[in-house]
Amino acid sequence: MATTQFRTYVWDPVLIISQIIALQCTYYLSLGFLVYLVDYWSSSMRSLDQFFNYKEITTSTLKGKLLITSFCLNSLAGAMALWFIVKRGKQCLDFTTTIFVIHLLLCCVYYGFPLSWTWWIVNIVWVALMAIIGEFVCMRTELRAIMVSVGSARNSV
Repeated sequence: MATTQFRTYVWDPVLIISQIIALQCTYYLSLGFLVYLVDYWSSSMRSLDQFFNYKEITTSTLKGKLLITSFCLNSLAGAMALWFIVKRGKQCLDFTTTIFVIHLLLCCVYYGFPLSWTWWIVNIVWVALMAIIGEFVCMRTELRAIMVSVGSARNSV
């Protein structure tokens, strides 16, 4: 006898790849908006270095501190994207680490392997924040009570 499961998982590579692409685009769009605000407040030039050059993330300048803040705030946008796109609490860490690995690869291609402790700490913090907050909001949605309408007892005779 076959047993049925609640919310069975079906392997769908097209869905997974499209979710990764959507999350990566959301990550860079929201980070781009926050970096634009950093450039506006610090009166600096816009550059891809702010995304991919590990030397830009530093605690010694105002611009570097604002970039650190924008990476951490971007984890909130990423968590909301996880909630909207993935909708599964147990997959949040997987998708978050995938975003980080793709970002790390792009950083390596653009400027080389990140050698700054500040870069690694900031990225570990945003990964942790995005995964934990994303899992929290997804789990709250998954655990929401399902409303079942029940007819009156007189009608069931």
